[in-house]
Amino acid sequence: MKTHVILTVPESKRLIAKGVANMGIVKKALAEGMISIGKGTTNGRTVEEILGEKIDRGGYITGRVLPPKGAREKIASPQLPDVVLKNGRQIDGLTVIDSVAQMKQGDVFIKGCNALNYQQKMCGILIGHSTGGTIGGTIGAVISRKIHLILPVGLEKNVFADINELSMKSREDDEYVGSAPALFPVTGIIVTEIEALSILSGVKTFQIGAGGIAGAEGAVWLLIEGEKSQIEKALTIIEECRNLEEGAAF
Repeated sequence: MKTHVILTVPESKRLIAKGVANMGIVKKALAEGMISIGKGTTNGRTVEEILGEKIDRGGYITGRVLPPKGAREKIASPQLPDVVLKNGRQIDGLTVIDSVAQMKQGDVFIKGCNALNYQQKMCGILIGHSTGGTIGGTIGAVISRKIHLILPVGLEKNVFADINELSMKSREDDEYVGSAPALFPVTGIIVTEIEALSILSGVKTFQIGAGGIAGAEGAVWLLIEGEKSQIEKALTIIEECRNLEEGAAF
């Protein structure tokens, strides 16, 4: 059986967050290991799904992409502390960057992305910090300690070109903007709407379109395939995401 759904950007972020929270490796690390969650709009929702409580998501954002002209959403919430969990309990005062020194094989590090090449199975993270930001301060330990790196990213961020080539281009001089972010290539366990729906309901998902108007800018059009029970479960979860994200600005 098949059906079609359209997900706005906030709805996709919620769906992906639910998918991440229900991954087997995340549940295992929550029960008997460590989980570090980097800041970002999707990860703010991931925090909510893992902790089972609402947070001020505006305080769980670092870098922001805002429109150059027109309405610019004001996000002025006080910054929340990083969420680092050990055996299901939050460790106060420990940053995600410092947390990797205490992590071991099988623990989980969750980091949002700015670019995705889905066919290449590679992501890119924009960095403006002089020492590489969160990913620059953790990637070495993540790889050497064999920590699970989960990359929640919406299909809206799909790019056509090779991420490595884009990274090299982003490091060239910008004669107009001056100091612009560079793209940091990274590999890990990618979780898009496709993987989230598979985790949550077992359906197969195909992206067949994107875009829209009146709040559906950046939306994705998905074809869902599976048994009747799987599709009904997927639609129930999607409706829950829509209810949770009604009126969401970011």
